Amino acid sequence: MHNTLIDVGSLAELAAPDVRIFDCRFDLAAPQAGRAKFAAGHIPGAAYAHLDDDLSGPIVAGRTGRHPLPDRDAFRDFLRTHDVRPDRQVVAYDDAGGMVAARMWWMVRWAGHANVAVLDGGYAAWMNGSHDHRGTQPRQNLIPDSARAVSMTDVREHVDDQNWCLVDARANDRFQGRNESIDPKAGHIAGALSAPFQDNLGSDGRFLDPA
Repeated sequence: MHNTLIDVGSLAELAAPDVRIFDCRFDLAAPQAGRAKFAAGHIPGAAYAHLDDDLSGPIVAGRTGRHPLPDRDAFRDFLRTHDVRPDRQVVAYDDAGGMVAARMWWMVRWAGHANVAVLDGGYAAWMNGSHDHRGTQPRQNLIPDSARAVSMTDVREHVDDQNWCLVDARANDRFQGRNESIDPKAGHIAGALSAPFQDNLGSDGRFLDPA
């Protein structure tokens, strides 16, 4: 089983009954663009996971951010619908350097399923490997429960705690408040460190060596 990253060769070798693949392509500026890309072509067996509809909960003005976590049981139901079971490998991919796929990776673990990985290089790596990109449909079942998240209250209470490290994975210009076209307030949470997720990637879009 793969628990962090999986390369296209390893994914291509997995038998269809043993893997559940989720296409997480999404454009913050055009929320339906990912669905259109999925309809045009995707990795065989993949199901589409929409950032707003499937990977986020309802927005409550003044109480939540732009993409709050959904109810965990509701997300587990989403996984059951797509036949995610404890003995099956889950793979998430996107075309944005793992921006949304990594969120789903974390959420699947949060829901209690450890065997989940992000496709290294995303959809482009799959296509560059000349793999088939037609679609088929997965089936249904159950998974266990475990793991945890922290609330905004937790963050506020521990902002000065030396044992905590709050990381902001957005682009540094958004962290600095110099370029904000998405969120209603520019800047970052006090005490956070800037660690843009794009810096994890090489020029080919694949994740850098751990060292």
